[in-house]
Amino acid sequence: MTRGTRRGEHGYALVLALVLLSVTFQVAAPEGDVGRLLTVVLGAATVLAAVYTSGVHRLVVQGAAALAVAATVGALGLLLVAGEVPEAASSIVNVILIAVAPTVVAYGLMRQLREDREVTLHTLSGVLAIYLLIGMFFSFGYGAIDRLEAGHLFAQTDHATRSDELYFSFVTLSTVGFGDLTAASELGRTIAVTEALLGQIYLVTVVALIVANLGARRRHD
Repeated sequence: MTRGTRRGEHGYALVLALVLLSVTFQVAAPEGDVGRLLTVVLGAATVLAAVYTSGVHRLVVQGAAALAVAATVGALGLLLVAGEVPEAASSIVNVILIAVAPTVVAYGLMRQLREDREVTLHTLSGVLAIYLLIGMFFSFGYGAIDRLEAGHLFAQTDHATRSDELYFSFVTLSTVGFGDLTAASELGRTIAVTEALLGQIYLVTVVALIVANLGARRRHD
């Protein structure tokens, strides 16, 4: 087994744990500048864990590390100098951070599958981490829309909280569709439909395929 594969096998569980920690924190933490700062910090930590464990090129690791440090220092600097971490800026930074993580995890998973030709629980951890990262990515996107677009994100409330955005994103991603929050704008509806389609396609193809082959080992051609 290669060095990169061993790192990935231990790391995807760590990435999944960091994503779950971040989601739990965002739901439970009160609205405020400190909460937004810590959300950025957790996003940066998730990116660092993802790039380190996925066996990507050193330049990609260095670039992701620079991005994570810049995001953390920038958010901390805003809090110390300006006395606040703006909601729009926080959402945009987190969109950029979270967009990196599922990409490098997917690369690492494909590399691991090619080398080991076996689906393990570590593989499943990576696949589930990607699914949750997709939900987080869209939730931050909704936050950016709510702060930057004229009008309100949801028809049912004038000001969406971070918990509202995260809740709506995962309800949409899983296509549960409770209906207690609905997008008010054309852009919001378009993104919600995109997320729902992506979530369903991912579940019935990637996750289903990985679960069906869990423990199976492919023969060499």
